[in-house]
Amino acid sequence: MQYLIKAPSQLNTTVNLPASKSISNRALIIGALSGGHVLPENLSDCDDTGVIVRALESMPEVIDIKAAGTAMRFMTAYLAVTPGTHVITGTERMKHRPIGILVDALRYLGASIDYVGEEGFPPLRIAGRRIAGGALEVPGNISSQYISALLMIGPALRKGLQLRLTGSIISRPYIDLTLHIMHRFGAVVDWTDIDTITVEPKPYVACDYLIENDWSAASYWYEMLALCGDDEAEVRLTGLVDGSRQGDSSVRYIFSLLGIKTSFGAAAEGQPATVTLKRSRRPLPRLDFDFVNAPDLAQTFVVCCAVLGIPFHFTGLTTLKIKETDRIEALKKEMRKLGYVVRDVDGRELYWDGERCQPAADMAIDTYDDHRMAMAFAPAAFRLPQLRINNPMVVSKSYPLFWDHLRQAGFGISEV
Repeated sequence: MQYLIKAPSQLNTTVNLPASKSISNRALIIGALSGGHVLPENLSDCDDTGVIVRALESMPEVIDIKAAGTAMRFMTAYLAVTPGTHVITGTERMKHRPIGILVDALRYLGASIDYVGEEGFPPLRIAGRRIAGGALEVPGNISSQYISALLMIGPALRKGLQLRLTGSIISRPYIDLTLHIMHRFGAVVDWTDIDTITVEPKPYVACDYLIENDWSAASYWYEMLALCGDDEAEVRLTGLVDGSRQGDSSVRYIFSLLGIKTSFGAAAEGQPATVTLKRSRRPLPRLDFDFVNAPDLAQTFVVCCAVLGIPFHFTGLTTLKIKETDRIEALKKEMRKLGYVVRDVDGRELYWDGERCQPAADMAIDTYDDHRMAMAFAPAAFRLPQLRINNPMVVSKSYPLFWDHLRQAGFGISEV
């Protein structure tokens, strides 16, 4: 399937953003470990969350998490401390996404895990049981999902967990988000040194939990406002929390450098406010930024800056090569179709110095089974009227209503 995207001449809309996938997936695992039987309120309806819900409800012998990397990591740790033997598997791409660091760590703590196929990669056969836990060291520059997976099972370990992160620590906000949700379910966990997190062997307590909406999803609306060229444009986003622990909440600050102003309205008691985005001033002539704490925003800013003609140098992108696709290579290839020569440094940095090339005659963006490729490129339709997106329904991984929301905002989206 391919969509032809035609942007509206004006942009003025209210968007009911999806619930946070990151918070939903953590709350589901922690809630299950607490013995709770009530799902969190405002749970994400995306694919990645759905596979966890289905797995926890039925606990089949073979658990297929499809393309959900978060589910693979979180469920691997969960199954290791849950009675029963299961095989966890996924798509062909998932079978080539490394998981050896997490498996080694869980085995060190006492887990029984075997590789069904290639060493270091899914599928896994896991014989769940109560395991000892104790002190463990892992590199701080691995995916924060590995670290969060270990932390979340900490209260279920006989000795708890003392997790030391060696070297530089990336995606720290996602680790702190995990700790925050663990606290809400009664866990005794905290940073006890600059590089060490200690989890006491105190069981979780089931509780009601409200999921806030997704700052990652908000990033694409910021991008649309930056690219639309309508100085009177306004976008209102619901369910976002000021001071959110979501790492991608930093999008509001980064886009302020590109001339987008964020205003929080008054909120009813216990409810998040509505956020209003407006264009406020001319953007900076160049953007250099370290995305180590919010790597999922990189695609949004690569596309946005280049299409605006703003040179950039983005660092902190080490984890992009092991996401749903190799996002470094995917971005370089697809940006060339639009006429922009984006280059990388050792697969961990991306920069554009203004170099252009001949655009492709048919601007059809491949999405590589990666939801963020589709959503990051779609706003470029404001400047590129013949933009097409291949396999557009991949957005269901995190934002199932993305195309519906664009239509409501006045976009013309036709299948070609």
